[in-house]
Amino acid sequence: MVKKTKFMIQQNLLMNSLKRLRGSLAILGAAAMILSAVTGVNAQVAGSSTLGVTTEEMKVVMVGWSAKKKILGKSVYNDSKQKIGTIDDLIITPDRAISYAIVGVGGFLGMGKRDVAVPVNQFKADQDRIILPGATKDALKALPKFEYAK
Repeated sequence: MVKKTKFMIQQNLLMNSLKRLRGSLAILGAAAMILSAVTGVNAQVAGSSTLGVTTEEMKVVMVGWSAKKKILGKSVYNDSKQKIGTIDDLIITPDRAISYAIVGVGGFLGMGKRDVAVPVNQFKADQDRIILPGATKDALKALPKFEYAK
């Protein structure tokens, strides 16, 4: 019972981190819609268009959170601190929620690697490590292979 409670606390910590990321993405999406509306007014001048961000917008972008630096390419460990895979991608569903992490497992130097989808609420963050409690390489390899839609 204690382990389950501890696991639930750890799950909540990861979910809170991911909710903050989703909140940031929602803010970014809202900002993009607002900016597109604002730039739409400016874009009515013949032959001109706005590309990229302004200096003021760049200040907001610079303090944002980077999935590339914080999650993508990072190793995934189990409770025993064994490396069991690597986060290769994050899947953002049509409702703009980060729902799944694509974990590459097995293989050597990219040969024989298998991608699997794992719900983000199953991960936890422990200092600088991404933990997938209760997982093993074999358990991940037994999951259905993930393939991108064509």
